[in-house]
Amino acid sequence: MVRGRTGRFARIQPFGIDRVVAAVGDDPAVLRMENLDTDVAPPPSAVAATRDAVGNQAANSWLPFTGTLALRQAVAAKLRHQTGLSYDPRTEVVITGGALAGMLSALLATVDHGDEVILTDPTYAGMINRVRLVGAVPVFVPLIVSGGRWRLHPDRLAAAVTPRTRAMLLMSPSMPSGHVFSDAEWGAVRDACHHADCWLLYDAAMDRILFDGVTYRHPASFPELAPRTITLGGVSKNYRMIGWRVGWAAGPAEVMGDIALAAIYNTTVASGFSQAGVLAALTGADDGIAGAVREWKSRRDLLVSELDGLPFVVPDGGWSLLLDAEALGMRAPELSRRLLSEGRIAATPMTAWGQDVAPRYVRLVYATEPISRLRGVGQRVRAAL
Repeated sequence: MVRGRTGRFARIQPFGIDRVVAAVGDDPAVLRMENLDTDVAPPPSAVAATRDAVGNQAANSWLPFTGTLALRQAVAAKLRHQTGLSYDPRTEVVITGGALAGMLSALLATVDHGDEVILTDPTYAGMINRVRLVGAVPVFVPLIVSGGRWRLHPDRLAAAVTPRTRAMLLMSPSMPSGHVFSDAEWGAVRDACHHADCWLLYDAAMDRILFDGVTYRHPASFPELAPRTITLGGVSKNYRMIGWRVGWAAGPAEVMGDIALAAIYNTTVASGFSQAGVLAALTGADDGIAGAVREWKSRRDLLVSELDGLPFVVPDGGWSLLLDAEALGMRAPELSRRLLSEGRIAATPMTAWGQDVAPRYVRLVYATEPISRLRGVGQRVRAAL
């Protein structure tokens, strides 16, 4: 008889999203706030370029393994604008099958079994469990709530560093919290990385989705972090191109060769016609991001207004807001059940999305439902309570 599960999966939990989806079924009366989708359309130029590329022989090839040169050049140009650094598109940029495929490749290239990787709590379960998949150990730094917003405490970050720290895996804006790193917080990351002599794996998948005049800062723009930072980007969130499954990893040539090998031996190559669409999105005259951010902000603002008086944390960016179940006197899975049964809201408990902080919360995604359906969400939530 074949032996059972390997030890690799012993601590890996499902997202929890699938259970909520199954409970909802196809009830059109339910507000779909459980999954990180969006109804805001992708750039029309990206859709057109993708359609044009389907059936084109050049887009139906295994080559180049690390992505088309034109797309790698576009990524390098984007990063130069954000960081001031010149990335060699041939040796320092790799196109991957989505940002998360690039994340797994970057982890495989930078950490060994038993090494520690620092993440925030809350953080995306897909990040946590990719750390576990490569045999490394996630170490959580709890975010704190200050002035109704998420913040990173420098002392807590510094205390998380040990001799086994090999990397930090951070996202800004972060899923599911919407936390955006301030310059001071990036400064604390810089100091902690220097002390640990470790890599910074930076998930930039939502880096353009910022609200309330929050200033964006790419960590590689700090001179001390530039040689340590591997940027993991993609088009699923900023460009609303979830189904294209194209992303990139970019960083120092000394590590990008190994990241390229990991990506090649995992997925070989990202979809050729999807790459054509992504190139159009990155180089087109109007990527639609500014308008999309205005729409998402209006939805976030509506939630903030309707949930006034309830224990939630205002996100500074991203697509979701966290509601504190324990402050309401119950566990997050129970609040999720009540929201569905009494409020007709599908919301995912953050049980697997951190260690001590995340399990208190349920996530409300505001990127999928239009304003017309979100109105009255506060009344629905209160009905569940």
